[in-house]
Amino acid sequence: PVLPIVAPEEMRSIDAAAINDPLRGQDWLSHGRTYAEQRFSPLAQITPGNVGGLGLAWYLDLPSKGTIEATPLVANGILYTTGSWGVVFAVDGRTGQLLWSHDPQAQLRSANAVVWDRNRGVALWQGKVYVAVADGRLIALDATDGRKLWEAQTFDPAIPYGITGAPRVFDGRVIIGNSGGDIGTRGYASAYDAETGELLWRFHAVPGDPAVGFESEAMRMAAATWNGEWWKLGGGGGTVWDSMAYDPELDLLYFGVGNGTPWNQE
Repeated sequence: PVLPIVAPEEMRSIDAAAINDPLRGQDWLSHGRTYAEQRFSPLAQITPGNVGGLGLAWYLDLPSKGTIEATPLVANGILYTTGSWGVVFAVDGRTGQLLWSHDPQAQLRSANAVVWDRNRGVALWQGKVYVAVADGRLIALDATDGRKLWEAQTFDPAIPYGITGAPRVFDGRVIIGNSGGDIGTRGYASAYDAETGELLWRFHAVPGDPAVGFESEAMRMAAATWNGEWWKLGGGGGTVWDSMAYDPELDLLYFGVGNGTPWNQE
């Protein structure tokens, strides 16, 4: 049963100021907690002197048969997290009661589901929960009851991409990359409108086939440093599969990329 214990207006107040508030220690509103992604909590209740007295308050068995790697987000006492395949769970942090769940059925749609069953979590923004799943869909859910509000396909399912990372939200834009550099893809990051799911921009991390042109001057400059016919060998790799941070003062997004393709593991 759906139990909306948090008023919708409280969830709608989650914005850039809330996410980047260094003193809002009772919440964990984004991957890494703040835009700097330092994963530091200012809470001081647990100390070296009392940590030995901690015990189990509750537990919840998640119906996930694959890998679980998500960092739960916490907003107003509710935990938002994912199991395998990008199934989203909202849990009462006080009691461990499951409030709602959403199963995008990615394991039934993705050709790479066996490889990309893991999911690293969700993003929160103004009353919505965002999750990106293995088959490339970015999905927006209502934070109070888990209803799907919109979804966007972020890559061509015919190409062996996957998604394992958590979305990030900066200034009303949901950012998501993809995985698959080790099996032959070309990495990029995309931004979608947080309210509508409209694609706003896409930045490729590595250059593509020179014969079809370059998306930006940055890709033209990068291609000048590459040798051989990399576009015939899996697209170049460099997938943006998770690591991101944002500087709101400079309005700059930083992200790391994965390995090149082909991936020589020797």
